[in-house]
Amino acid sequence: MNNSLRKLVFCAAVFALGALLFSSSAFAQDSAADLYKAKCATCHGADGKGDTAMGKKLGVKAFSDPEVAKSTDQAWFDATKKGKGKMPAYDGKLTDAQINDLVKFMRSLAKK
Repeated sequence: MNNSLRKLVFCAAVFALGALLFSSSAFAQDSAADLYKAKCATCHGADGKGDTAMGKKLGVKAFSDPEVAKSTDQAWFDATKKGKGKMPAYDGKLTDAQINDLVKFMRSLAKK
C-alpha cells in the first residue's frame, strides 16, 4: 500500500471513530431515559413522583421530596446499584456509567 492510500485509510478511520464517539454521546442521553422507562418508571413513575400503583403500594417518595432531594448523587448511585428497602439492586445488570446517567436523569425529573 502506498503512502497516499495509507493516509486516506488513516483519515477515514479517524473520521469514523469521531463520528462513532459523537453519536454514542448523543445516544447516552436517550439511553438514560430509555433505561429509566424500562427499569424505574413502573415504581417511580414517568415523572419521578412515585404516583403509580406499584409506587403507592411500596411507599415510593418523589425524587423532588425534600428528604430524597437532599441525598447526594452517591447515595442515589448506591441505592440503584445495591438496592434499598424493596428496591432491587442493579449491580451486574447496569454498568456504573449507566447508573450515573440514570442518576443525572432522575435529578432532572426532580427539578420538574
